[in-house]
Amino acid sequence: MLAPLLPMLSETIWRGLTGERSVHLTNWPLVDTLPNDSALVSAIDRVREVCSSTLALRMANKLRVRLPLAKLRVAVADADRLAEFADLIRDEVNVKEVELTPDVAAHGRFEITVNARAAGPRLGKDVQTVIRSVKAGDWKLTPTGTVVAGGIELLESEYERKLVSRDAGAAAELPGGSGIVVLDTVVTPELAAEGLARDLVRAIQQARREIGLSVSDRIALTIDGSDQVVAAARTHERLIRSETLATDVEYGRVASGVASKVGDGVDVTLGILKSLR
Repeated sequence: MLAPLLPMLSETIWRGLTGERSVHLTNWPLVDTLPNDSALVSAIDRVREVCSSTLALRMANKLRVRLPLAKLRVAVADADRLAEFADLIRDEVNVKEVELTPDVAAHGRFEITVNARAAGPRLGKDVQTVIRSVKAGDWKLTPTGTVVAGGIELLESEYERKLVSRDAGAAAELPGGSGIVVLDTVVTPELAAEGLARDLVRAIQQARREIGLSVSDRIALTIDGSDQVVAAARTHERLIRSETLATDVEYGRVASGVASKVGDGVDVTLGILKSLR
């Protein structure tokens, strides 16, 4: 296992980078001496918002994270600063392509409906002013997330707000109404097969741990599953081999193996033996 070697490895890296005696003899750095890149912090916060909103869309549409999807469109005014993080976003939400655009209006709009029964007791006759303003489009969302219509601030209980997407797919707004993410939810046979293969990798890795194999042990693998599972495994066998250190992969009945599930609850049985090659 690698865990016992990590302190020695970190010590070697430290000496190689700094030329100093030991990382363990070094004082903790002072906060004031650490670089402060506020632009980077802000950009990463935006990346996290995009990823969080997209993963929430996956969950709402019952699309497991290991299932790759074709495309994510991110419409935000500050799209340029996300460009260097597009690959990171793609990997985090498991899509083949990330499209960034600053034109939010071209991909969706936000609508609100005033709840007159809830707003009336507080606003009195001003509730009619608010309703007319909303219908005329005279409303805005402040940086703090508050809705103001006709110059009058509304409470959350006094209106309903929804996103109307102009694109196909599942859409969600970013915090504060600052943008939109649109996720292509169409699962093609090719994407489904890759998703099954990635589920198999996870199941095999778990099975390796259950039978006590070391992370460096190579294995002989037998996959016992439905025609769909076997077809996906054959198509992505190179991925399975590289990720699980399988020197041999066979397909067929497994008399005694590790039972698991892949995809949407599909049964699979894995035969795993330590390889001598």
